[in-house]
Parts: sequence; structure tokens; C-alpha cells
Amino acid sequence: MKGILLVGCGKMGSAMLTGWLQRGVAAADVVVVEPHPVPGLPVGVRQVNDAAAIPADFAPALVLLAVKPQVMDTVAPAYARYAASGACFLSVAAGKTIATLNRLLGGSAAIVRSIPNTPAAVGEGITIACANPSVRAEQRALCETLLSAIGEVGWVEEEGLIDAVTAVSGSGPAYVFWLTECMAAAGEAAGLPADLAARLARATVSGSGILMKHSPESPTQLRKNVTSPNGTTQAALDVLMAPDGVEPLMKKAIAAAARRSRELAG
Repeated sequence: MKGILLVGCGKMGSAMLTGWLQRGVAAADVVVVEPHPVPGLPVGVRQVNDAAAIPADFAPALVLLAVKPQVMDTVAPAYARYAASGACFLSVAAGKTIATLNRLLGGSAAIVRSIPNTPAAVGEGITIACANPSVRAEQRALCETLLSAIGEVGWVEEEGLIDAVTAVSGSGPAYVFWLTECMAAAGEAAGLPADLAARLARATVSGSGILMKHSPESPTQLRKNVTSPNGTTQAALDVLMAPDGVEPLMKKAIAAAARRSRELAG
């Protein structure tokens, strides 16, 4: 494999870099473009301040665009020369469509647009990706290998589905964190000390997530396993699963997030 050019080494870029190196990518094959010193940059990984400082003999197979969406229009054009030489571009920037990226990169780039989520920081994320027709099979496979270093990977063929993906998994960790906050606050209201309520909520949500990941049973069955007829769990679920309970609110929330994703992309 030729090199990897990592443009932007913030939280997501750093998480991906760590995952790559743990998976056996050679540090010498990676060049990081970041204007400020990257704390704890692994030994052997080269860092340059901008596109002009990239070594002339460095020929990346893949360019990862991990900069913030609001600066993408300014940053991306400096890397168009790699599109002309056949590199694949992998973007993790929310709200930037393949068409927009292609325009910034000269009009004929091989582009994979992806939506990771923040559990990538601990290798437990999920990323959904979409490739344009210029992406070759081996480039798609390379992107999947590199993305799998931070968690699960899936693909959609229709880019329009990215908005729904963003609403469910991209924004989804915030919903889970807020649910944890709500559980802790409710526990405190029921008489628990605040620190104990917070500990119980956090451990319950994280432990349930691990169980759900490793269990062959569906979330529906796992819920039923916890729920005894006429017991305490059923009493709570009667409230949460009421016609005006959590499900209709979650549908409204996901729809609002997807709508905002379309607005940002448009």
C-alpha cells in the first residue's frame, strides 16, 4: 500500500490514526497535515503544517479529510493534485456531499463520504460510508479496512440515506448520554444520593450496551428478558411505551436531525 495522508488530526483523526497503527499500518507510511503540534503523535509519523509542505515524493493511496466542515471549502482544494494522480479521498466531515467534495477536488475524484460517531474514540464506533462511481473496488476495500479500525462499518449505495444515518448513529451518542442524565436525575428524585444515582445510570447504560453488542438476541428479546409480568420493569415500561411515550418523541427527534442534516448539506 502506498501512503496515507491524514488531513486534520483532531479527535476523530487521532482516533483513526491510533486504530491504523494498532492494525499494523507502518508509521512511516502516514503523513499528518495539522497546523499545530499534535500531542502524543506516534513516533515515525511525519507531521507537516500545510499542503505545501508535504514531501514531493509522498504519493498517498488515500487522503483522509478529517477537518471541520466549516473549513472544508478552504482546505480541500489544496489536495486536488492527489485526485489527478489516482488517490481515493475519504471524508468524515458531516454535511459535505460527494458532489461538493468532488467540485472542491477538481471534478473527477474518487470519493468515499462517511459518517462515523464518537465511540470511535475507544474503537467502538460505527461508520456508514457511500462511494461515488469513481471509487474502484480495491479503494473501497481499503476504506473499509481503515474505517474498521474504529469500529463497525456499513455501506449505503444511495447518498440520500446519509441524512438518516447522521440522525440515528452520528447524533445518536448524544441521545444515549442524555438518557443517562435523565436516569440519574430520576434516581436522585427517587431519593438516591446524586453520586450514586449517576454511577448507577452510567454503569447500567454502558453495561447494557456491551451486553447488547455481544448477545445474539435482538434488543426486543433482551428487553423482554428483563421484564417480569406485572413487575417493576413492566411498570416503568408502561409509561415509556405509552402512545405518548418515548417512541413518538424519538421519531420526531430523528426526523428533526435528518432534516437539519439535509439543510446543512444543501
